[in-house]
Amino acid sequence: MKILVVDDERDIQTLFEQRFRKEIKEKITEFVFAFSGEEALAYLQQNEHEVVIILSDINMPGMSGLELLKHIKQKYEIPPPVVMMITAYGDSENYRMAMQLGADDFLTKPLDFNSLKEKLKNIVT
Repeated sequence: MKILVVDDERDIQTLFEQRFRKEIKEKITEFVFAFSGEEALAYLQQNEHEVVIILSDINMPGMSGLELLKHIKQKYEIPPPVVMMITAYGDSENYRMAMQLGADDFLTKPLDFNSLKEKLKNIVT
């Protein structure tokens, strides 16, 4: 399962690689990282059918995660990637907007990686 993680904080890559070390080693999960919404869209354009799940931060400079979500849900209808929005701000406005734009889930930072792994497992099965 290929997961695209979109976050402007570059240390997120190290964090995911540490927390999913076993799944990466066993080739259960493969991560690709984009550090902006624009970079994520460029990656999806080149690798459209590879990404199964997108985990995107909401608050990023340039294209926000909500803008990225809107682009993804408009362009990639079949099969639609599962999009989970991540934010440090669990406010109801971001939640409402993300769900209105078609987000499949909404997670808050700091991420509970055990919960995330369960959610990912449920998507695959």
